[in-house]
Amino acid sequence: MRIAVTGSIATDHLMVFPGRFADQLIPDQLAHVSLSFLVDALEVRRGGVAANIAFGLGSLGLEPLLVGAVGSDFAEYEVWLKEHGVDTGAVHVSTERQTARFTCVTDQDANQIASFYAGAMQEARDIDLWHLTGGQSRPDLVLIGPNDPAAMLRHTEECRDLGLAFAADPSQQLARLEGSEVRDLVCGARWLFTNEYESALLLERAGWERGDVLERVGTWITTLGGEGVRIEAANQPPVKVPAVPDAHVADPTGVGDAFRAGFLAAAGDGLPLESAARLGCVLASLALDTVGSQSYSVDAAQLLATATRAYGAEAAAELAPLLERTP
Repeated sequence: MRIAVTGSIATDHLMVFPGRFADQLIPDQLAHVSLSFLVDALEVRRGGVAANIAFGLGSLGLEPLLVGAVGSDFAEYEVWLKEHGVDTGAVHVSTERQTARFTCVTDQDANQIASFYAGAMQEARDIDLWHLTGGQSRPDLVLIGPNDPAAMLRHTEECRDLGLAFAADPSQQLARLEGSEVRDLVCGARWLFTNEYESALLLERAGWERGDVLERVGTWITTLGGEGVRIEAANQPPVKVPAVPDAHVADPTGVGDAFRAGFLAAAGDGLPLESAARLGCVLASLALDTVGSQSYSVDAAQLLATATRAYGAEAAAELAPLLERTP
C-alpha cells in the first residue's frame, strides 16, 4: 500500500519534571495558573506527527510519502528520514521560516504539558495533493495528520475531489478547530484516529453523539494508553485490544504515532483490524522504551517475540509475513 502522510514535521525539545503536575495545581486557583517547572533533563529530538508516522512506516519496510512544510534547517533531518525509507519528495521548504518546534514537559506519572510553534508549518496550506495522483505515485491512502488547520481542511477536500481514501487524525489540533471544521475533517474518513481524551473533545466540538461519528467514518480507532485500543464501526460491537503488558516507560512522546504506523502497515497489508491493532501496540511499546519519537529500531525478531509474549503464538504468526519483509 502506498501511503502519503501529511502533517507536522518538527524538532522536539523534551524535558522531564521529577514531580507530579497534579500536586502543583490548586483547585480554586485554576483560573489564575502561573507555574514554572524546574526540569532535570533536556533532549532535542526529531519529531512531528507526520514525520514520526512516516518513520515508523519506513522502518517497517513501506515507502511512505511525507507531505509537509519545513525550514531551511531540515537538511540533516531529511537525510535521516531518507535513510529510514521515507520519500521526502513532496516536502515544501520555506525560504522564510524555521522548521516547527515542539516543547514538552513530562512528569513522573507520564502526564505532559506541551506547546507547539508552527514556523514553516504555516506554509503547508500552500501544498496541493493534485500532483500525487499521476501514475504509480498515486497513493492508496492519505493520512491527514495534525498540521496547519487550513492545510488539514484543504487536503481533506482534495482527497474527496480526487477520490483518494483518507484517514483523519486531527489529534492536537482539535483544540484549535471549530465544530464545522471538525465535522469536515471527519466525514468520509476510512479511519479516524483519536486518543481517549480527544474522542470526547471531538464529540464536544462537533456536537455529535458517538453514533453520529460512526455513521460518517469507516472505523474509529481510539488509543487508551496502558489500556490498549478500542476499535469501533457502525452496527458492530466494539473490539478492545489490550496494550503490551509491563511495557517499560522511558518517554511517551510519539507513542501514538508509532501505533498508527504499525496499524496502517498491517491494515494496508490486508490483515484483520484486531491484528493491525496488535502490531500497532507492539510498535508503540518499542517507541515507549526509548527517549524521542524516532529513537527506536525495528527488528523483526524482537517484534515477533513481543507479539508472542503479549498476544500468543497464533496472533504473532499472523504478523510474521509482514515483519519478515522489514529491512
